[in-house]
Amino acid sequence: MTVTSIETTSALQGLAQALEAPRRPGVPLGTWRWGVRQRMAAVRDALVAETGLAGEGWLAAREIGLLRERNTLLRRLSSLGPQVLENPDVDEVRSELHRLLADVSHHMQRVRDLAYDEVALELGGSE
Repeated sequence: MTVTSIETTSALQGLAQALEAPRRPGVPLGTWRWGVRQRMAAVRDALVAETGLAGEGWLAAREIGLLRERNTLLRRLSSLGPQVLENPDVDEVRSELHRLLADVSHHMQRVRDLAYDEVALELGGSE
C-alpha cells in the first residue's frame, strides 16, 4: 500500500489539535465545529490516498484486510461529519473523534508494518 506517512501524520495531528483547542469565550461554537470539519477532511484525504500494490501471497490477504479496514474508517469519518456540525453534545462528538483518531493511528501502524514486511520479503528476510 502506498500512502504518504508525513501527510497522514500531519492530518492526524491537525485533527487532534483542533479537538483539543479550547472553546474560548467569545469564539462561536460554530467556528470550532467548522475547524474540526476541515481537519476531518484532511484525514479523509489521507485515507483515500492509500492504494493497494496488488502484492502476492500472504501479503495480499493482509493488504485486502487493510483496505477493508480503511473503508470502515472512511465510513465512520463520513458519519461523524454531520454530527460535528449538528450534534448539541459536543463532548460526545469529541469522544467519538478521539476514538476514531486512535483507530486511524493503529491502522496506519499496520500499513507501515505491511510496507516493512514487503521490503523484507523482497530483500530475502532478516537472514
